[in-house]
Amino acid sequence: MSTELPKKLHEYTNHNAIDSTRWRVYKHRPGDIVISTSYKTGTTWMQTIVANLLFQDGVFPAPVSAMSPWLDMALPPLDKISEALEAQTHRRFIKTHLALDGLPYFETARYVVVGRDVRDVFMSIWNHHSGYSDQAKAMFKERDAVTGHEFPLDIKDLHEMFKMWIEKSSFEWEGSGYPYWSHLHHAQTWWDFRHLPNILLVHFTDLLENPEAQIRRIAKHLDIKIDEQRLPGILQRISFNGMKENFDAIMPEANMLWREGSKTFMNKGTNGRWQGVLTESELAQCQAAVERELTPDCADWLEHGGEQRIQL
Repeated sequence: MSTELPKKLHEYTNHNAIDSTRWRVYKHRPGDIVISTSYKTGTTWMQTIVANLLFQDGVFPAPVSAMSPWLDMALPPLDKISEALEAQTHRRFIKTHLALDGLPYFETARYVVVGRDVRDVFMSIWNHHSGYSDQAKAMFKERDAVTGHEFPLDIKDLHEMFKMWIEKSSFEWEGSGYPYWSHLHHAQTWWDFRHLPNILLVHFTDLLENPEAQIRRIAKHLDIKIDEQRLPGILQRISFNGMKENFDAIMPEANMLWREGSKTFMNKGTNGRWQGVLTESELAQCQAAVERELTPDCADWLEHGGEQRIQL
C-alpha cells in the first residue's frame, strides 16, 4: 500500500473522444464529487444515483448530463461547459472516463469509481459503438482531422472489434481498449489507491444485487443524509425501468448521438451476455489481458465484485 498521494502521470490527448488537458479549466471546490469509470460500467447510473442523493425529491434543476458534465470529452465546446460548471450553486458532481493517472487529485474531493467485469464491459461497448447516429459519426470524423487519427466507426463484426479492443491500445502506457482506452488500466490505477478515505469503489454487480445497500454506502461516503421517507422514490428512479422511462431528464442528447436514442444507450443493464457469444479463444485472450494488466486482487474484484474483496 503506497503512502504517497496520487499524481497525474499522463496526458490522454490526441484521441477522438477523450482529452485530459480539458481539466485545466476545473476550479476545485471542497466537496466536489468526481465519478470515474472507464466506460459502460454504469457511469450514467452512478450519475443518476448521485443526482437523486443531492435532490432527493427527484426534482433536478437540469438534466443529469448537464448537471454532471463529462469534462474530458473531446468534442463539446470547453468554454461553455466550464462556464456552466462554474455557475452551479449546488454541490457539484463531475463525470470522467480518465484513469487516476490522468487526473488532478484533490484531498478535499470525493471520488466514486465504478467497476465491472471486463467481458460485460465489452458487450456493452459493442452495443454502444455500433449504435452511433450519423450525426455522431460526423462529429467523430471532424475530430479525425484535428487528431490525425481515424476513429474506426464502421466495424461490422463483434469479433473483429473484440480482437482490436483486447489486444491493441490507444495510449502507449496501456495494453488494451482500442479504439477507446483501457478498462483494465483504469481499474488498476484506482484500485492501487483504494485505501484513501476519499476514494470509494463500487461494483456494477453489487449495484444490481442490492441497490439500497450500495446507495447507503455511497451516501455515507459523500456525507449525505438520506431522507428515509424519500428512499423508495430514489430506488424507483434509479432502477433500470425508472431511468429508461425518464431518460430525457437524464441524458436528452442520447436521441442525437445514437440511432435509437435511449433504447440503444440503455440496452439491457444486465451481466453475462458474453456467454455463448465470445469464443473460447477470445475468452483466453481476455484472461491473458487481465493477467497482463491487473494485480490478482484487482482482477478478482473486477470479475466478481463484493465489498469484502476491497478490504486491505
